[in-house]
Amino acid sequence: MPFKSMKRASGVLAPLFSLPSSHGIGTMGASAYSFVDFLKKAGQTYWQLLPLGPTGFGDSPYQALSSFAGNPYFIDLDLLVKDGLITRTEMEAEEWGREAGRIDYGKIFTARLPLLKKAYARGGYTRECACFAEENQHWLRTYALFMAAKEHFGMRAWPDWEDATIRLHEKRAVEKYEALLKDEIAFVQFVQYLFFRQWNMLREYVHAAGIKLIGDLPIYVALDSADAWAHPELFLLDENHRPFEVAGVPPDYFSKNGQLWGNPLYRWDRMQEDGYRWWMERIMGTAVLFDGIRFDHFRGLSSYWCVPAGEKTARKGEWRRGPGLDFIRAVQAHFPELILIAEDLGLLDEDILLLLEQSGYPGMRVMEFAFDFDVNNRHLPHNYIENCVCYIGTHDNGTLREWPEKKTAAARAYFNMEDEAFHWGLIRGGMASEANLFIARMQDYLDSPASARINTPGTAKDNWRWRLYEGDASEALAQKIQKMTAQYGRASLCAGERKISD
Repeated sequence: MPFKSMKRASGVLAPLFSLPSSHGIGTMGASAYSFVDFLKKAGQTYWQLLPLGPTGFGDSPYQALSSFAGNPYFIDLDLLVKDGLITRTEMEAEEWGREAGRIDYGKIFTARLPLLKKAYARGGYTRECACFAEENQHWLRTYALFMAAKEHFGMRAWPDWEDATIRLHEKRAVEKYEALLKDEIAFVQFVQYLFFRQWNMLREYVHAAGIKLIGDLPIYVALDSADAWAHPELFLLDENHRPFEVAGVPPDYFSKNGQLWGNPLYRWDRMQEDGYRWWMERIMGTAVLFDGIRFDHFRGLSSYWCVPAGEKTARKGEWRRGPGLDFIRAVQAHFPELILIAEDLGLLDEDILLLLEQSGYPGMRVMEFAFDFDVNNRHLPHNYIENCVCYIGTHDNGTLREWPEKKTAAARAYFNMEDEAFHWGLIRGGMASEANLFIARMQDYLDSPASARINTPGTAKDNWRWRLYEGDASEALAQKIQKMTAQYGRASLCAGERKISD
């Protein structure tokens, strides 16, 4: 389905972890269902989320321990109480963090695992769980062993495991540890069964409300992941399975030293030999969760920044050619109906712009980058095309209150806001634009302070912690959003809804 033949629509970006709950982090429980009700009342068509994978050190959803697994933090504990797997007394006895509106990952890491193990002891490896494990064995067998071995070795990253045979994923070692850690492996499979059971229930509710889900697909995987551990031949790793070159981006508007991500880079030539099989499985793993995908760092398919391992910043790197159109054609052959948004931010050259045009995928326009006094800036609404997605800001941007005074003044003049509240003026401008899809963050609608920023690129502390308060997604706010959404022909429930650019 070409994106530009879809209905004119809008949506909200809100990470699952940001939803309110009494257990320290947003989950797939009552608050998620209430948020879906809010989106429906607000006339929204899409709910955009960040990656849902299990997080490791640093808590970043873009450094997940697996490309396929779900994050145990998102399993709703009230639903486990309802299922009789844990007791309310056990749940309420745990400490989830005291700072309102912020996630304390240390507390959650300490408290979650014991409760899930109690649930496993009572629920056991049921027939349904066994069927789930069998259906997903192409990724779950490896992931379950990876996590069981990780716990066995004190939760250290796999390059630091003492036993070189399992560290290097040798066949005999895999068989040995599968037998040694049999019960631990079954527990990991049980946790994934719980995650996907709850997610599928929530997704059905989302679809029944007439809403579609957009998820993020990070271009890279973490070094400390089941993916890199089990498939070293697909990455730029040495004979000891350690990276000699890593991913990042050069200096840009986010960071004067660039961003040193540290992810292992791909051996694209080897991936091409089997038609990018691992990638097709990875995309399918994301597509079964969501209705659409935002392909993170799309420009890395054209060319990517390669930094020697051991560098302290991303300054000393070089550009390497990516798989380009050959990869895009493989994706489109496997997923002809997939809604895919290309994250085409950063330093763009003629090659990436041509690849985007050839793909037919919509790129992104971000108002945060628009008001630099250049009338040709592609992020200014008068330069939009229909086949694009307009954002006020992404998870990497600051809130509107962080905008410099000059930029704020320029935006006010551009949209002729007069006495209108600044955040509503920007939302109105995005809603009125030609972009087929408009996405606003919940922070934009709430006019949230600087502390509500989700992530600051190039930093490793105090990110991924922002949460909504109970009552933020109010009836009054939903009505106001719905009115503006309908006014600009984007409301999913408004009369006279039309298609554009068939």
